[in-house]
Amino acid sequence: MGVVGAGTMGWAIAQVFAAAGYTVALCDRELSFAENGKAAMSASLKKLVDREKMAADAAEKILSNVTPCDIDNIPPCSLIVEAIFEDMNVKKELFQKLEKLMPSGTIFATNTSALSITEIAGCLDDPTRFVGMHFFNPAAVMKLVEVISGAKTREDVAEKIVFIAEEIGKTPIRVNESAGFVVNRLLVPVVNEAAGLLAEGVASAEDIDTAMKLGANHPIGPLALGDLIGLDVCLAIMETLHSESGDDKYRPHPLLRKMVRAKTLGRKTKKGFFDY
Repeated sequence: MGVVGAGTMGWAIAQVFAAAGYTVALCDRELSFAENGKAAMSASLKKLVDREKMAADAAEKILSNVTPCDIDNIPPCSLIVEAIFEDMNVKKELFQKLEKLMPSGTIFATNTSALSITEIAGCLDDPTRFVGMHFFNPAAVMKLVEVISGAKTREDVAEKIVFIAEEIGKTPIRVNESAGFVVNRLLVPVVNEAAGLLAEGVASAEDIDTAMKLGANHPIGPLALGDLIGLDVCLAIMETLHSESGDDKYRPHPLLRKMVRAKTLGRKTKKGFFDY
């Protein structure tokens, strides 16, 4: 398996494959970035070992299954999952390069949160082997994988991804392409609406989140969830929902846009709707 993009989602996806016994090439545009991703994986596994939630030899086995590399030196793979940032043009450039490097039987998958599977696939000579494989953060823990078919995705390709998702211990759902797919189309507008409540002074951030945890039985409040996802990611998803649907109910709230401009993005910047 190949995972391209060694950030938080990428190395966690690589860990999931490696834990299932797959040999994984963890790739980024520079080798040092991929090595940093494996180091983050190692630190995460060490915490599990220290808490006695994983045996030391199991952690070592996972790490031994992962080899960092740069894009130009990625080995032939049966499946490549892309987990880079949400930029359509950059994703297209990456897959055009990967198509030249990989054998004809390689399946290409994107972990995009909301971008069009059909549009990304359109950059390939063979768009039928392209599919969405959307993991959720933290990928090593969350069970769901959305398997998204674009307009030209072959049925056997989608079925293969369903099989692989089950094999690595996830629960897949089949999705026909639509902006935001299923989870983010339902969930991120809640984060956006919570930002509106906060901006209007209806309630404090703490009370908005308490309301949804105790009133709707959500395990985490929408504002804390936005901080966990990353407010830049939330904004990108809302912009995609708005532009694809043309429906103003998906218009990003100005507060969300302001916070992204200020680079207060949530947990990854230590400050978002809450401080970390």
